[in-house]
Amino acid sequence: MLMPKKVKHRRVMKGRMRGKATRGENLDFGDFGLKALEAGWITDRQIEAARIAMTRHVKRGGKIWIRIFPDKPITRKPAETRMGSGKGAPDHWIAVVKPGRVMFEVAGVREDLAEEALRLAAHKLPMGAKFIVRQETITDEEAGAASAR
Repeated sequence: MLMPKKVKHRRVMKGRMRGKATRGENLDFGDFGLKALEAGWITDRQIEAARIAMTRHVKRGGKIWIRIFPDKPITRKPAETRMGSGKGAPDHWIAVVKPGRVMFEVAGVREDLAEEALRLAAHKLPMGAKFIVRQETITDEEAGAASAR
């Protein structure tokens, strides 16, 4: 499972998930992506399940980028333990995702294949997500050539 090699603090506070994503809201690597519509916590197991679903559907073709990483520890106290005596030990890791964050990107496959693969991945996640396609950006040279015609 995904987890950091080293962390500054072994146990962290819950925090709040207010507002939209301030970074990671554009497609930077692939041609197609899966963008979060809601805020939520995604566990390391859910990320791995989504990755497996995508790679199996594209039959290990193309390239897949995972743009989120579970770097927040979630603690649990042992079963049948009395209240008190401090915070529990780290149990698993989560990634905090805000609306607008691109979670996965795919390149090197047809659009219909990528859409189905990302749809299967979205079913493994605890939040709503939408399929997005890279918008072709026109450079200044192309725009000048088009206007000259």
